[in-house]
Amino acid sequence: MGFRFAFIGFLCGLALTDVAHGEALRSGLAVVDPLALRELDLREHSAASTSPGLGLVQMLDPARTAPITNADLFALPSMAPVRRALDAEFERYIARHRATLPREIIGVGPSHDFQLFDQNLLYSGDTRFVLAGIVNRMDRAYVAPNACGEIRLIYRLTRIGESATPPRLPMTLNVVLRAKEPADISLSCAAIARRWLAASEAPQSGAELANRLLAPDGALSSIRRENIDRLETNLQIAHAPKSAIREFRTDYLQKVFRHDSSSKAFEEAPLENQIDRDRLLANDHLARDFKNWLLDSQNLADFDRGTVLVPDKFLATGSVAATPAGFARSDLQPEFGLMQSDHAGDKAVFTDNDVVSALKRAADNGVVLQNIRSPAGFARRLNDITCGGCHQVRGIGGFHFPGVDWMAERPSNTTVVPASPHFVGDQPRRRDILIAIRDGVAPDYSRGFSDRPQARGSAALAGTEYLDGWGATCYRPQAKTAENDKSFASWNCAEGLSCQPVGADLSSRIGMCFVK
Repeated sequence: MGFRFAFIGFLCGLALTDVAHGEALRSGLAVVDPLALRELDLREHSAASTSPGLGLVQMLDPARTAPITNADLFALPSMAPVRRALDAEFERYIARHRATLPREIIGVGPSHDFQLFDQNLLYSGDTRFVLAGIVNRMDRAYVAPNACGEIRLIYRLTRIGESATPPRLPMTLNVVLRAKEPADISLSCAAIARRWLAASEAPQSGAELANRLLAPDGALSSIRRENIDRLETNLQIAHAPKSAIREFRTDYLQKVFRHDSSSKAFEEAPLENQIDRDRLLANDHLARDFKNWLLDSQNLADFDRGTVLVPDKFLATGSVAATPAGFARSDLQPEFGLMQSDHAGDKAVFTDNDVVSALKRAADNGVVLQNIRSPAGFARRLNDITCGGCHQVRGIGGFHFPGVDWMAERPSNTTVVPASPHFVGDQPRRRDILIAIRDGVAPDYSRGFSDRPQARGSAALAGTEYLDGWGATCYRPQAKTAENDKSFASWNCAEGLSCQPVGADLSSRIGMCFVK
């Protein structure tokens, strides 16, 4: 990706060091100041605030006074279902690959073709989850309006010990909290939005910023462990280095665990919109129900806007996303098998004719679609709305927010951006929603494809890799005489750049903007 960023308190201080695209982006939607995160995690200078902080120990085991290691974390009764589910996913992953790739040996370490994530480190006393960022997701208030959306605490797995710069490991754990408790009438969504937007202008940093955020009128004052809705895990389950017989490949396992108020534990749950392709293809009745549900004009409109919530009965409880995107499409891309393919005999849930007919019905019913205007757009959205599919698009490996490494030797200096191009490109949309909530205006929760930000962010993002600059995702017709696909026809490049193919697939209509 090639861009580096300077941290100035919040993501609002992001400044591209690339001279040609040096316009600062202002959002106020993420805490990325390394020393503020350190203080929020460790609370070393807490005299100015009585808040215990936001380390994982305060969220999950507040009786302790020191940061919690993973050995103690996974010994908590509330985390027992999480460990069981992760172990079961490892077993299934290993069994599947040993069955399909018998020549390869799967195990931990560089001597194996498929190098597995070391489960021993996940449950070790030598590792812990370190607070690496805080993200405002009030743009998700359409899911639970009375909770005002979500606030996410992002923790990165880190090996602890004698090293001056403890190494981070490829796993994040997100504690997803309701922005407020629905029953709390003392605090409005507008007030929370106002606090976050005001914080984006805050000049403080480090412990001073942390205490300001935790103050009674601070952006993080409403965050309590009682607000926890669920945990989300994303880990690099296996890595296959490039070899003479295989391309580079890395697989990322994603899981969700909802807090059960009766058991007081985090129970395995379906991933939002993670369509269970295998079950649909194996059950004609279920597949027919899903097709009829999604092609209903109102559901199709929500699907187009990116605000659809697929019923749990169609969803999976785990996802494996591969990088580079598009690897092994037969077993990893969620839309494969759901849309009719070019291979004779392949089973499918949707055909091109199904989609064309549904688009016509929607238009006849007065539904105006923003993104899906063709079968190709429909197929892309099928992948785009899933957890796995989204993380395959414009991510940093399999992550959209790897987070800040404040344990590095010089954490206050310029460092690699803690978020993906998809994340940064979405900030103007999220900020517009926050402003609308603050002002009491009905927000527009719609979003574009993960590849390409909506036009509402064009002024802030013009000429950058996030929209139409060098490295941006773009559309290239297969031939000069070919009609542009209406779903992607606006995906152009800035002046001086052209949309060029990426990789070996010269026929792909989706490319990247490079110098002509």
